[in-house]
Parts: sequence; C-alpha cells; structure tokens
Amino acid sequence: MSEDFLKVARAAREAAAELAPLPRAPKDRALRAVADALVVHSAEIVAANAEDVERAREQGISEAMIDRLRLDAARIEAIAEAVRQVADLPDPVGEVVRGGTLPNGLELRQLRVPLGVIGIIYEGRPNVTVDAAALCLKSGNAVLLRGSSSAFSSNTALVRIMQDALAATEVPSGAVQLVPGQTRESAKELMRARGLVDVLIPRGGASLINSVVEESTVPVIETGVGNCHVYVDADADVDLAVDILINAKAQRPSVCNAAETLLVHAAVADEFLPRALDSLAAHGVTVHGDDRIAHYGEVVPVTEGDFYAEYLSLDLAAAVVDSLEEAVTHIRTYGSGHTDAIVTRSQQAARRFVSLVDSAAVAVNASTRFTDGGQFGFGAEIGISTQKLHARGPMGLPELTSTKWVYTGEGHLRTS
Repeated sequence: MSEDFLKVARAAREAAAELAPLPRAPKDRALRAVADALVVHSAEIVAANAEDVERAREQGISEAMIDRLRLDAARIEAIAEAVRQVADLPDPVGEVVRGGTLPNGLELRQLRVPLGVIGIIYEGRPNVTVDAAALCLKSGNAVLLRGSSSAFSSNTALVRIMQDALAATEVPSGAVQLVPGQTRESAKELMRARGLVDVLIPRGGASLINSVVEESTVPVIETGVGNCHVYVDADADVDLAVDILINAKAQRPSVCNAAETLLVHAAVADEFLPRALDSLAAHGVTVHGDDRIAHYGEVVPVTEGDFYAEYLSLDLAAAVVDSLEEAVTHIRTYGSGHTDAIVTRSQQAARRFVSLVDSAAVAVNASTRFTDGGQFGFGAEIGISTQKLHARGPMGLPELTSTKWVYTGEGHLRTS
C-alpha cells in the first residue's frame, strides 16, 4: 500500500479508538459544529464544486448527472440540516440489545458498540460525503471516504472543512478521512486494507458494487441494485393500483427504490391494463411488454434482459401472469431482493406474497418508494442492504454498530 493511504488509514484507526468510548453529548456537539462550518464555508464549497461541474461538462457528462453533482448555497444548507437531524437521533452505542441474570448469578448483557473504521466507496453526489461522515461519527465510527473522481474537488473541500470543525471539539478530526488519489488503484487500496478497515460499504451502481464484493479482502456490507416489482393481484383495487404504479415508477425514476417491473394477474388485466398503459404513457414511461401486455396498448417488445434491468429511467418491463405463485417465481428469478410490492384487497393474498417473497422490503398496497431510511423514521441511511447478514434494508445508525457481550459476577468460577 502507498504511504499516503497508510497515513490516512492509520489516522482513522487511532481516531476510532478515541471516538468509540465518547458519550452522546460530545458527538452531538461535534456534528452541530460540522453543520455550522458547512454553512459558514458555503462559498468555498461552491467554488470547489464549480471545478467539478466544469470538468464534467468538458467530459460530456449528461446534464442529469451534472445536476446530481452540483452544489449551491441552498443545497449546502440542506446538507447541514441533515447533519443536525443526525445529531438529534438517539445514540445506538451502549444500548442493551438483550440481557438478564443467568441461573448461576452472572449478569449478562449484549451491548451495541461501534464497528470501528468504516470504508465507503461511492459514486456521484458529494452530499454523500457529509451524510456518511455524520452517520459514522454519530455511531462512534471513524470513516474512510472514497468518492468518485467527478466530485474530487468538492469532496476535498468538504472533508477539510469537517476536519477543521472537529478539531475544536472532543471528537478527533482524524475520524473523517478522504482516501487520497483519484485512480482505481486508490479504491483497490481501500478494498485491501484488511486489519485497518473493519467493514466496507459500496454505494452506487451494479458495476461498482460487484467490483467491491468480488475484489475486497475487507468484509463488505453489500448494498444492492433495485430491480423492484409491482404485482397487481387478481383482487386489486384498480384505482389504487394505477396510483401506486405511477408513484413507484414515475415519481423519481433514477433511484434504487423505483419500480422497474410490472406484473399483472390475468384476471384483472382487462380492467387494469388499458388505464395503466394510458397513465404510464402520460407520464412519459416506455413500457417493455410481453405479447399479453401488447394486446392492451402500444409497447416495446420485452426481452429477458429487460426483466433483469435496473433502468433508473422512465422505462418499465411488464408481463401478465396467471397466478400469485407465478408472480413470485418471476420475482425470485429476475429480482434483486430490494423491494417488491403487491396491490390487493385480499388479506390471504397479501400474507402469502409477504411469506413467499424474499426481499429486504415487501410493500402491501403501498409504493416501493417508501424503502428509505428517512421514510422509515431512521432519520437517515448509509445505504440499502440487500444481503442477509447483520444489516438488511435501509441502514440507519444501529446497522453501523456491532455488539459485545459483558458479563459481571462476584468471583464466579467455572467448575465443569
């Protein structure tokens, strides 16, 4: 590993040891100091961000992506407010997960503790730099941030401002570090930093996530792509189903909890699909449909690849199915395990769908768009995990902790 990387990784390791035992109050004061500093230095951040935006335009990056990259005074204020909201959240560290007194008199407790040093590899938006740092600090963790090269100037300024703000608090400024370098090799150094980094969280598209999962020697919490489904059951309220579908697909199509596939029970197709296709067209959605969907309106012929796709655009794969079980089989075959929804008036169908669909979140008569830490009342999230170990679904503060067992006796000795 390069000396530059080892320097920041070791600094984060030392800071993590200092940060872990701190109670809530100094962490909250530090977060509020960070929020204030972001606002005070807003002009500096905007100037750095302008360099990134200009470079993105020179590289021909789309205006939609540039908009995700861009920062202005209002966006910086919103980022700062998000940090203040994290400060207001309960501190998970020290929470007793379970415990009691054993028959032999030993008092046993399982306590939440910080993970240690968290590495985060992410794409695009520089607001993630601050969000991730705030969540890690609140949960008692140091963080190594490796954002995309497209936001390098913005991220450099943001980390420097956060470190300067922390220097005047009880939280060590080394707890927030930017991984040096903009090449792929710098990301690989973070992936290989086993022993210096306790866990790695990738946040971005499928290629980034797969690369980190396949190449990392550091344990990975896998955030997943969102090939989310809306299944309209035979006993669906058609008005409700149309509203849920449009919200799930068109309200914000570029996010991981937007719907990418529509499945319609044949028994409700005649009533539902003409209205649904008209409404989707009115919202600019291109439907990639099978022959049974095409019977009801103009569609693009669907391919098997479409059913695997996370479009992140105004595109939707669609098929007619003959049973709830066929819908579940389709979801198991093509889905990503993120969020899948059923629209039905049948409690029996809803219960069966929930029991059979193995996803991080299952929605009943609600849009897939609610799979979000803020919407779930967590205040914020570090990402949405589609794995099954430790954390699953929106990852808030508790998911950024591990546990330790503490047992207390009065000279207890084991004799067998």
